[in-house]
Order: sequence, then structure tokens, then C-alpha cells
Amino acid sequence: MDSIGDFLTRIRNAGMAKHEKVDVPASKVRSGVAKILADEGYIRNFKVVKDGKQGMMRVYLKYKKDGEHAISHLERVSRPGKRIYWPNAEIQEVRSGFGAAIMTTSKGIMTGEGAKAEGVGGEVLFRIW
Repeated sequence: MDSIGDFLTRIRNAGMAKHEKVDVPASKVRSGVAKILADEGYIRNFKVVKDGKQGMMRVYLKYKKDGEHAISHLERVSRPGKRIYWPNAEIQEVRSGFGAAIMTTSKGIMTGEGAKAEGVGGEVLFRIW
């Protein structure tokens, strides 16, 4: 089961259907990814609701003035069957700086730009623009 892939697919599908929000099962990794997406301006906000079990995370989607979803493209890079790692020296810009690569590093989940600034590499989860 690819929990990150499922999370991204739910956000992508909800955006194409013009939903205001989408509910997904909560986890620390998903919360970290949602925090990065909110900081980068791809979603409005998110909140985690504890329910005694796993919990649910409600993600509020963001749209441009013309009604287009703020996420125009979302591409999964590393999968459970094939992990992709970028050392610090090989971290690439996404769309000439207009996109972001989301990575897991030894210092937590961060963008490729943040990982390069921190001097760490890691697994590339996905690219977004």
C-alpha cells in the first residue's frame, strides 16, 4: 500500500472535481507533506482530528482566481517498488524554480530547495507545480 500515493491521488481527484476539502486518514508523514504543501501555497490549510483510532486529516484545497486548481501537475517520483534518492549535490530545480520537489531527509520532510540549503539529501517523494 502506497499511503503517500493514495494521499496525493485523493488531493488530485478532489481538485479536478472542484471540491472545497478532502478527508484522508492521518499520519505523521501525511501531516508533514500537508504542512509543506500549505507553506508552498498549493493548499489553503489542513487540520488533524483525533478520533481515538488513526485520526482523520481534512485538507482544504486552494484554487486560482480563474477557478483552476492550484496544483496543475503532481508527479510521484519514488514508489514502494523503486525508491529514488538524490544526494545533496544532485538536487534539481523543478520547473526552473516554479515547482517543488518534496523529499524525506534525515532532518524531516522538506522541499528540495530546503534540503539543499540544509546540506542533506534524501528520498524524493514527488514533484509538484
